[in-house]
Amino acid sequence: MKLIKTVDKLILKSYLGPMLASFFIVMFVLMMNFVWRFIDELVGKGLSFWVVLELLWYAITNMISMGFPLATLFAAIMTMGNLGENYELLALKSAGVSLPRIMLSLFVVTMGMATASFFVTNNLAPYSNRKMMAIMYDVSQQKQEIEFQNGLFFNGIDNVSIRVERQDPESGLLTDLIIYNTATDAEQRGGNMNVTVADSGYIRLSDDRRFLVTTLYGGENYSLTRDRDWYDDNTLDRTSFDVQHSLQKTPGYDFERTDENLFGNATTKNVNQLGADIDSLDRQVNASTAQTYGPLLRDFIFSRDTMVVTHSPGATRSLAERRPTLLFDSIEGLPLAEKARIYASARRTAGSSRNAISFDESQTKSDLNDLYRSQIEWNKKWSLPVAVIIFFLIGAPLGAIIRKGGLGMPVIISVGFFVMYYIISITGEKLAREGSWSAVAGVWLPTLVLFPIAVYLTYKATNDSGLLNTEWYIIQYGKLKKKLPILNKLKRNGRKSIK
Repeated sequence: MKLIKTVDKLILKSYLGPMLASFFIVMFVLMMNFVWRFIDELVGKGLSFWVVLELLWYAITNMISMGFPLATLFAAIMTMGNLGENYELLALKSAGVSLPRIMLSLFVVTMGMATASFFVTNNLAPYSNRKMMAIMYDVSQQKQEIEFQNGLFFNGIDNVSIRVERQDPESGLLTDLIIYNTATDAEQRGGNMNVTVADSGYIRLSDDRRFLVTTLYGGENYSLTRDRDWYDDNTLDRTSFDVQHSLQKTPGYDFERTDENLFGNATTKNVNQLGADIDSLDRQVNASTAQTYGPLLRDFIFSRDTMVVTHSPGATRSLAERRPTLLFDSIEGLPLAEKARIYASARRTAGSSRNAISFDESQTKSDLNDLYRSQIEWNKKWSLPVAVIIFFLIGAPLGAIIRKGGLGMPVIISVGFFVMYYIISITGEKLAREGSWSAVAGVWLPTLVLFPIAVYLTYKATNDSGLLNTEWYIIQYGKLKKKLPILNKLKRNGRKSIK
């Protein structure tokens, strides 16, 4: 008993270090992937350090559930590989400790991680998604920083164009400025045109980024006032100034926070909320489908067939009384003009049915898309914790088989399995979103593919199989090579007997 406790402590000590290190490495890689994806939307907008840090925090929190499986796989391969490489695993087996017993303490830790992964996915990730969506919307609404280029017009402010001949990179002093202000007057049809020419000046945003602060030196203002009617005379005013200060509102440059409760989709809800949405969406889809296709079948396609569509209970007349049955073969004996009239009526009916269904069908498709997304997210809440367990059952036996630690072989194998899992997951979810597969089949497909691999590797590791041992392949190749002459001889004898 004392030996078992010592073994558990040794294995846990060997596992927790690589687990934490691999988890932080994985999260760093995922975070950098997020930064590179949205770097264009974040740079050049004057975002404060705390806003960027808040956005990264919510993004990392949202990716924890994805980092757990890969970190578990990597740490399990590295831990068992180090034990095998240092002959500690062989010593434990020689002492009568089986491989499943060696893995028991790690499996208990993995179960705890899977449970934590579920709570992160179910409770923390929806909150983070909602916050991140709100921040990304606010970032997308914020305009770029005010940056002047020598000799070019800056049009980043509504109804204002600014041209600067030169800007001092150290003091920020602007020289030879031309400012066109085309803001329209609500009381006039054409609005006014204001032009300001200055020798030098400073243009910057206020501290709260809500106003454009302008200080100009040595210039003139030109104001063209347009009258209400085009045939009236316009007025041009000119004023000179030595120093001119002005404030102008600049909407879109200040970072305004939007209420995150305005944002929501399937990724911002927990299991209970998704279950309620699935029930309501299912009823809504059935109702909209019946409302869309019921009148089509009843009034257009089978309107003359009383065997297919019947009248509602409250109808005053039956379809047979209102429209007599007309078979296709019965028009063969009709005159040509009557045939043309019937064909024209059929075309009008087909066009009317197409127009009647086009609007309602779009709403039905929207409801179906929401239903599929909710079903996918509901199943993902449960499949990700299971993926953590399966990746451990793959990594631990595989590390015991390859008996290689460090950062070489474990990294290659971990990335390979994770890429396979990710590709299968993306493919299954795509088919589920399109409605080709059910959400259960699409989301749980990677689990169904990797679970037999985990069972097979566990069986091979328990029986000390040489699955990844090069010597085993060399021996098998030698045996096959010896059998080849016999097979060739049997093949030649078979040909001779046929002749």
